[in-house]
Amino acid sequence: MADWELRDSSAADVEAVAELRAVVLRADLQRLGRYDEQRVRQRLRDGFEPAHTWVIEVGGAFAGCVALRPAESAYWLEHFYLAPDLQGRGIGSAVLGSLLERCNREDALVRLNVLQGSPARKLYERHGFSVETEDAVDVFMVRAPASRAPGSRPGFRDPGPVSSDLGVD
Repeated sequence: MADWELRDSSAADVEAVAELRAVVLRADLQRLGRYDEQRVRQRLRDGFEPAHTWVIEVGGAFAGCVALRPAESAYWLEHFYLAPDLQGRGIGSAVLGSLLERCNREDALVRLNVLQGSPARKLYERHGFSVETEDAVDVFMVRAPASRAPGSRPGFRDPGPVSSDLGVD
């Protein structure tokens, strides 16, 4: 697995993230009959919150992003995109594992939705997510905290120094 790290995002990252979203989601959205070249980018722009988003860098270069948005008694994992040429190398799993460890320390539920038929669903299932509900387009999943931290409460923001050079996933 390549070395990776997370850095805080800024408003300046929105276009790179919107473009990556369009590339990553294209095949699934086309399969579902829902791909619209402008809409896929605009939905990201409309919902982009730099305060809750990190950029994934591999070798110091933009490689993806992930957001963890606080909500009532849980976090929503959103905008988790990794460049296609880096998928399948354990980077996504390592990034997700790092964020989930932090949620465990806060005793926080994590929720997400993934497109029907997306291979990303298997990644989420490997990390303890289960289906809560689904419709023709989306699968809504939830993950209970794996550990209980006495006295912890929601307030996640800073992932701290996060990087990996673990070798093979």
